[in-house]
Amino acid sequence: MVPLSSPKAPAKHPAKAPPSPTRSNEQMEDKAKDRQKLLILYATQTGNAMDAAERIAREAECRGCPAVSLLSIDQFDPSLLPKQSSVIFIVSTTGQGDAPDSMKGFWKFLLQRNISSHWLDGVQYAVFGLGDSGYQKYNFVAKKLDKRLGDVGGIPIIERGLGDDQHPSGYEGALDPWMASLWTVLNQRNNKLFPSSSDSVTPFMKLMYQPKVCILYIGDCKPNEQSSGLESKTLQIGSARLMHPGIFAHDKNRPHCWLKVVRNCLLTRAGCSKDVHHLEFEFQGSAIVYDVGDVLEILPAQNPAIVDAFINRCNLDSEALIMVESRETKNCATDCAYRAPIRLKRFVELTMDVGSASPRRFFFEVMSFYATAEHEKERLQYFASAEGRDDLYQYNQKERRTVLEVLEDFPSVQMPFEWLVQLVPPLKTRAFSISSSPSAHRNQVHLTVNVASWQTPFKRKRTGLCSQWLAGLDPEQGVHIPVWFQKGSLPPPDPTLPLILLGPGTGCAPFRGFIAERAVQSEQGPTAPILFFFGCRNKDDFLYKEFWTSHSKDTGLLSENKGGGFYVAFSRARPQKIYVQHKMEEQSQRIWDLLNQGAVVYVAGSSNKMPSAVMSAFEEIISKEAGVSRESAVRLLKSLEKAGKYCVEAWS
Repeated sequence: MVPLSSPKAPAKHPAKAPPSPTRSNEQMEDKAKDRQKLLILYATQTGNAMDAAERIAREAECRGCPAVSLLSIDQFDPSLLPKQSSVIFIVSTTGQGDAPDSMKGFWKFLLQRNISSHWLDGVQYAVFGLGDSGYQKYNFVAKKLDKRLGDVGGIPIIERGLGDDQHPSGYEGALDPWMASLWTVLNQRNNKLFPSSSDSVTPFMKLMYQPKVCILYIGDCKPNEQSSGLESKTLQIGSARLMHPGIFAHDKNRPHCWLKVVRNCLLTRAGCSKDVHHLEFEFQGSAIVYDVGDVLEILPAQNPAIVDAFINRCNLDSEALIMVESRETKNCATDCAYRAPIRLKRFVELTMDVGSASPRRFFFEVMSFYATAEHEKERLQYFASAEGRDDLYQYNQKERRTVLEVLEDFPSVQMPFEWLVQLVPPLKTRAFSISSSPSAHRNQVHLTVNVASWQTPFKRKRTGLCSQWLAGLDPEQGVHIPVWFQKGSLPPPDPTLPLILLGPGTGCAPFRGFIAERAVQSEQGPTAPILFFFGCRNKDDFLYKEFWTSHSKDTGLLSENKGGGFYVAFSRARPQKIYVQHKMEEQSQRIWDLLNQGAVVYVAGSSNKMPSAVMSAFEEIISKEAGVSRESAVRLLKSLEKAGKYCVEAWS
């Protein structure tokens, strides 16, 4: 055999020269190496799919896989997919069956018509999806991806796995058994992936991995905090969030603008079971152009006392001036211009959710390595194991224990700040449907905020971080909040098309904007009628009652004189519960008439049971009024969805 470093003699007749032994050996070695590679691609919107993908990568390495590559799907060139040997896809489904933003380019490439049915011949793949069975298009993205990969020649390793947020253990309830099957089948098909044994697993921390980030402590340097102006705060937020290893899309680092709260009033009766607020904000500086149906994302402020308690528990210096760098993209010139030193406390406030989010299982695994008390170490190791998954769920997720609470329960643990930055859940923006009209509410944005509150199995009272903070904002204090504007699932309607709106509870929020906008449009010309079905428990939580009733009178947009209608379902006012779908059935003929006139259907509210119940009511109405089978009614509704005439925005 010719050594790989040996020079080759020039060939007399290059065109007819036989293949070089060196080149042939290289090709054989390349193929052998390819069989030892495992590529893991993830598509995430909130970070869950990335967490799952990182866990799969860690376990593959612990099982001895020589080459594991972990990438966000938008970092991978899809044209190279046929050159891979084994690929694992971890993908989440967002909204109403939508792919995460990072996956849209990859999916567009995969749908090209010139890709043949043999494009992925020889490539084996597996798909695991993350979704919520409370939504109609449960794990729709994973199902579509799995089918498409098979259609173009890919070989499934195992049946796709579908993680469900509704499962008692969340998506991990499906991930654990799916991973066990994955390792077994992969080892049977290709023992080069795990040279030792499929059952031989090295504990993760024994591999002495480093965290993904390193912390630089800056000495004589002044942070960008000399000015208290909004521009300075914008740069500070952008810099902090850019440095954090969590998933923050580049367009979500710096806020689009700042809003000043000018009104905060309670919509529900004081003392009732619901705590819903109406908030009005004014643009500071240049106004952002938005449409009805858009979504406002807000970065909440954390409780300063909780942030201080976290810093004290972890023995951190709140005044330390730091920069956070990724070990993989250290000194990246592209990012350097946007990063600046920041106080450690401010970094925690802006990027690390220490007081509301529950840590992931890997957090407990790393904690076990740093626990000095033996009983704490044993308990943490148990929580991090497959056997302890259900007990961890009871302790952590079901109780919604925060990072600070977990750390306080294990006082012997002192984790380095690098690990905390990586493992503490990132502070995420919260999305709210805009309840104002840019035409009717000049220079303003309105929100309808329900304060999320619940009691855990151990009687702990919990409240939503962002909703609780917003409800407590005082207009007299001149508070400014950082926001981002995004397109939602409810496109602005054409004023010439009839509307059928269904918005129980705070689902009415976007429709307040729709109706206010159409009222302005009606002053400039004729507009089509609107049917609005609203639902609440009783008169105590009848949101925006005066607004709806004023538009229902005389020649208002919701009046019968204008061909419209406003119908309220009180679910707790009588012994027999009445929901919006029951009110729909009472107006069966009117709904069918408007559908025949080209009406657009908009549904907004809780994702629990309402969207599917409303869809079922439409199926029944169409079947009854059109005299067709239920199957035909389903097909008609699907055609409306495809044409953008049946739009749903639901949240859990």
